[in-house]
Amino acid sequence: MSRRAATLIFASALILVLGMVGAFIPVPYVALRPGPTTDTLGQLGKAPLIQITGAKTYPSTGHLNFVTVAYQGGPGNRIDLFTALRGWLDPTVAIVPEEAIFPKHVSTKKVEQENTEEMTSSQEAATAAALRELHMPTTTTVIVDSVQPGMPAAGKLRAGDEIVAVDGKKIKQVPEVSGVISGHKAGERVKFTVRRGGKEIPVEVTTVASTDKTAAGKPVVGVVLREKFTFPVTVKISVGDVGGPSAGLMFSLGIYDKLTPLELTGGRFIAGTGTITPEGQVGPIGGIQQKMVAARDAGATVFLTPTQNCGDAVASKPKGLRLVRVDTMHSALQSLSALRTGQGSIPACAAK
Repeated sequence: MSRRAATLIFASALILVLGMVGAFIPVPYVALRPGPTTDTLGQLGKAPLIQITGAKTYPSTGHLNFVTVAYQGGPGNRIDLFTALRGWLDPTVAIVPEEAIFPKHVSTKKVEQENTEEMTSSQEAATAAALRELHMPTTTTVIVDSVQPGMPAAGKLRAGDEIVAVDGKKIKQVPEVSGVISGHKAGERVKFTVRRGGKEIPVEVTTVASTDKTAAGKPVVGVVLREKFTFPVTVKISVGDVGGPSAGLMFSLGIYDKLTPLELTGGRFIAGTGTITPEGQVGPIGGIQQKMVAARDAGATVFLTPTQNCGDAVASKPKGLRLVRVDTMHSALQSLSALRTGQGSIPACAAK
């Protein structure tokens, strides 16, 4: 064998070995795949996924499924280059930068904790939206969830304080607090009335300019607020270790269905996604492509799609899945009624 041929064989073998080794090098990407889909009208283990006490409930047929996205990768458990390349070639998989799921300087544990908190908040919002749609009385109060150390509110406001009023304005929702504070300049005082230990007390806090990139220069006091709801019924939703806010719409529809004798689905297998506010506004979610695949694979024929996700949904819609555009819980109920009765319009998703 000539020296040239031997050199070519050696170089080819070296390239092959390096390529094989390189394929298993961890890369800072995350693979998003279709995840489990669960019927809000069904069971989780031996118990109903949605349990309601304090009001009469009704049996249902059909499905109202929420859908999830499974992820592979992340800090400390990165996928390799081969897995990433294979995912790029699979139309049902999305390969996204690690920072899109796990922001820098935020631990995996913190991300999972935030997802759990978002799931809890979405269940409360879904309950509020459903009961308001049913004209069942609910009350809302604004609570101090936490106080940021080193900020003006530290030592003055406390976690658990109920914000009754700000500058004399009665408070019912979190945005109302932000609205009053933003009417001040940094360095000005804001007068809070809080309920603490059963008594109303006045608290004055001086604002400072925010250093957050998304709100730089705006007046803040350094508190995290949340809304606390009081409902006429008790709603318990069990979803296991699923996190995030994107099942809110389907939770609200499941609660509504159980509290009404009229079945929303008409026996159909309906799936969907979307965040929900206590007022019933439906918001966009991530992973729409993977969620549609999961829904269709499970047997869904109709998919309730947030308006802001419609463009991406149309571009990758699985065959046999009808996309219904929704922007509020009320519009979702109207579309389900039209599907069930054959009367009325059903808004469809449009391409970008």
